[in-house]
Amino acid sequence: MDWGTDLWDQCDIIDKHTLSGLDLVDRYIKFVKERTEIEQGYAKQLRSLSKKYAKRGSKEEQDCKFSNHASFQEILNELNDYAGQRELIAENMMTGICVELTKYLQDIKSERKTHLADAKKAQQNLEGSFKHLESTKKRFAKEWVEADKATQQADKTENDLNATKLDVEKAKQHAHARTHTAEECRNDYAAELQKYNKEQNNFYYTDIPQIFNKMQDMDERRIRRLAEGYCQFSDIEKKVLPIISKCLEGISSAGVKIQEKQDSLLFIEQHKSGFERPGDVEFEDYTQGIKPATSDSSLNPPKVRTKLWPFSKKHKPTATEDFSHLPPEQRKKRLQAKIDEIAKELQKAQDQSEALDKMKGVYEQNPQMGDPSSLEPQITETAQNLGRLKGEIAKYESWLSEAVGGEESSNTINNNIQHGVVAADQTHNIYTEFDDEFDDIEAPIGQCAALYTFEGNSEGTISITEGEMLNVMEEDKGDGWMRVLRASGEEGYIPSSYVKVNP
Repeated sequence: MDWGTDLWDQCDIIDKHTLSGLDLVDRYIKFVKERTEIEQGYAKQLRSLSKKYAKRGSKEEQDCKFSNHASFQEILNELNDYAGQRELIAENMMTGICVELTKYLQDIKSERKTHLADAKKAQQNLEGSFKHLESTKKRFAKEWVEADKATQQADKTENDLNATKLDVEKAKQHAHARTHTAEECRNDYAAELQKYNKEQNNFYYTDIPQIFNKMQDMDERRIRRLAEGYCQFSDIEKKVLPIISKCLEGISSAGVKIQEKQDSLLFIEQHKSGFERPGDVEFEDYTQGIKPATSDSSLNPPKVRTKLWPFSKKHKPTATEDFSHLPPEQRKKRLQAKIDEIAKELQKAQDQSEALDKMKGVYEQNPQMGDPSSLEPQITETAQNLGRLKGEIAKYESWLSEAVGGEESSNTINNNIQHGVVAADQTHNIYTEFDDEFDDIEAPIGQCAALYTFEGNSEGTISITEGEMLNVMEEDKGDGWMRVLRASGEEGYIPSSYVKVNP
């Protein structure tokens, strides 16, 4: 069954049906466009949400050392990646469905217009032939009537006794001429009728069926293409489901990797002061009229007892170069970290000095390669830098030795303070007036994401895993390495090419 055979007389119905199909394609395109707008809006809101709750500032970056804080940052990063996949869905739907279907719709509209124009032209040709047939038929009828009248008039003239022979001859000639013209019109009408019947047969059995069958094929192709668009609507989202699942798994993994005990230990390490707990307050018996003397009475004027640390108001101490404003434990850690930092700088300076010496030796052996004296300013500057760094290390090592050796005496002073004495001009208690953070704590200068896994086996390097978020502590200075801080608190150098720095 096909349209040309079974719907040969339903041109208007076919016209409406094909138009309805094109309208459906147009509606589907609009539907997908609105879906992409929803996806884009959803992705934008997710990105804004992720950005809103992302850590900012040195205090919050320090909190990221705790696993529960770091995991939340990982969740925000995964959510940001999830938003990217929603944007990808919207983009693929727009290009793969809307743009392609819009082009196809224009093509099929043009094809439909051509088929309808061909049908209309065939109809007009047939109507034109029919009009010409009617005209020939009317002429034949008219001429036959005239010929019949002329024949009757000739018979009447011939029977008229008063008519001359010439009149009779004239009437017969006129009747014969009219009859001959009528015969010609009759032949024309017969030929035109045969021609019209042939054209009509071609119209109903060949032309119209071919046009309608082409429109049927066009409509079936339109339905098949629309069906593919329906499938694309699902397939586009299916393609990104593995990545979306990976994002969701990352969120779950961030929750699983939280270690509450480790966070507690890290908190202790960060804020342990090293002070001893206050001793008992001695009873001072004023009924004897004698003012009791303490072990340090000769050194300190009369003092009054202040509130203990858990209840006192905190004051931020002034930072000093030797970190003496910090509690003992924190001071030792900061001094050791400073020594390690200077040691790295010293090693770099020594390497540079050795390189300059080698280069100078090469220049001396091969003067054509360069002037050895041109390196003297750099050698002098490097030597001065080496001397400065060695002095810095000696200075911090002496402070570290003092901090380690003076810990016991510090605890003794702390216990004496608990006996109710504080200097009148003292602004705060030594074990109550330190804060949770200090001005000189090094703050990260940015964030980056690990593109590949790296095993840090050499000294000064650390290991990272693919997808891990890291804090940038020191940028690449041209040697291909950068210093980063992991969420676990581990810090060290990694290859710059293994990470992508976030803008």
